[in-house]
Parts: sequence; structure tokens; C-alpha cells
Amino acid sequence: MSRELSELYRSLAADADARELGLPDVLRHQADRRARFRAAGGTLAVALVVGAVIGTQVVTRPPTSGTVPAGTPTPLASPSASVTGAPSSPPVSPPVSPTTPGRSAGATSTAPGGTGTQPPRTPTSIPDGAFYAVPSANQTGIAPQFRDEAVLPALCGADIGSEAVVHRRTRLLIYKLPQTPKGYVPDGTYTHSITIYRAGRADDVLDELRQAVRDCPEQKLPGGDTAVRSRQRLLPDSGFGDESVLFEMRSAGQDVNGDPTGVQDVRLVRAIRVGDVVTILWEQGWENTSSQRAQVDADSRRAATAIRRWLG
Repeated sequence: MSRELSELYRSLAADADARELGLPDVLRHQADRRARFRAAGGTLAVALVVGAVIGTQVVTRPPTSGTVPAGTPTPLASPSASVTGAPSSPPVSPPVSPTTPGRSAGATSTAPGGTGTQPPRTPTSIPDGAFYAVPSANQTGIAPQFRDEAVLPALCGADIGSEAVVHRRTRLLIYKLPQTPKGYVPDGTYTHSITIYRAGRADDVLDELRQAVRDCPEQKLPGGDTAVRSRQRLLPDSGFGDESVLFEMRSAGQDVNGDPTGVQDVRLVRAIRVGDVVTILWEQGWENTSSQRAQVDADSRRAATAIRRWLG
């Protein structure tokens, strides 16, 4: 053994002899205490790390849009956050325009009575503007007069559509032919009527009128003891309103004294339907004149046009 190693052993032995060794129970107590301190320190370190992670999850808002980078852990919601945290505002949805059930958003509807698929509204009153204006070439200087007159000649006592009338107006109209100079005797008169019927009844009224003419081919003309008879017949007709009925009444002409003139007196009557409205032009002449078909046709077109303009 070397001299330096021998001196180290002697120095260690001298130092050990100078110290007092602890009792075994004391040594075990100190060892247990150190072990408990190490365990408590480890638990505290773990708690601090977990608290830091949870605090980071609560304070930091997760991204609401965009792509989450690969490898980033998805934060877990704290069970107590919805109970103890401040209430958050509900998400605001963009405004949505109200739509009609069965109609896609942005679609528009058509007002009743306009140009869409809706049927035209049935009116309940008749303004003056529903009647056509008499052209200056046919004016006599006598203004039309609204009167409560019969709208059709008697047809063997037939009652045509009276139960379905909603409203009616009638005017007496005196006219002249364009070639007749002003100041001369007028050429004819109309009983011009407009009648509103209950929805869906106006076409039935025209059917009833056709049948009434067929059922009354001849009758005695009203008025005193005259024995003059009138013959009725339907005439072909089209191109006026939705449909029309034209018939003539033909009888032997008489002068103002009731004497025969030897010519036929012809009266024309036309009924025109536009929707639930029927207008009738009953031409009654003036002092032994007969109805002129061309004039009645022209005035019938004016009457139908005025009604269409009124109904829209």
C-alpha cells in the first residue's frame, strides 16, 4: 500500500471516531420524512403543469375558421365552463326574407285582377266610363240619358237571367249616321245597357237568350190594338267580346198613322259578354227607319272596348 493511501485511511478513521452516530429509530424517521417531502413535491409539480394546460385552454379562443395545422391538439371544453363562466351571446343568423309556402325565395306574386293567371275581379258597380263615348260623326247634339228601361224586347214573356243580376245601368242614346248632316232628323236610337251578373252566370244568360229567340219565332208587337206581328231569328255572330248573340226582329213597316208602308222594319239586338258583364245594344230606329248593320257593328265594337278598358 502506498504512503498517501495509508494516510487517507488514518484521516477517515480519526474523523469517524470524532462524530456521534445517530440511533437507528432517528435515522429511519429522517429517511421517511425525506421520502414524504419528495412525494409531495412531485404531486405539486404535476398539479402546476395540469393547471397551466387548463388555463391555456380556457383563456385562448380556438380558431373559428381556417385549417387547423397538422399535429395541433384539439382543445377540450371544460365541463364547468358552461356553468360558472359568463353567458355567451347566441350566434346571429343572417336575415331571411319571408316566403310564401311552396314558393321559392325571390318569387313574386301577381295581384288579383291584373295580368297574371288570376281571374279578373267581378265589379259591383258601373261607372259612366264603362259606356262608350259617341264619336263626333254620330252625335246629334242630344246627350245620352240614363234611364230605368227594359234592356231587351219582349220574347214571348221569357225571363232571362233576372235572378243573377248584381247591378245594372241603362242609357237612352240618340245617334245619326255619319253621312247625315247635323240638324237633320236622327237616324236611330239605342237602349244601351250594362249588367253585372253573379260569377259564372253571364254565359248562362247568353244561352238563355239564344233559347228564348228560338222559342219565340213570332209574336204580336206590343202597343194598343195593332195586329202587326214580329218575327225573330238568330243571326250568325262572332268577334265581339268573349261571346255574343245577335238577332233581328222583322215586321211590316207602318207610318205615323199606323198605315202600312210596304217596307220591312228591321230591328237588331246584340248582347256581348265580357267576363261576368253583359252589354246589350238594342237598336230601335227613328221614325220608320231600320237598323243599319254596319253602324250597329261599329257601335258594338266601341261598347266592348269600353268594357274591357273599364275591367282592366
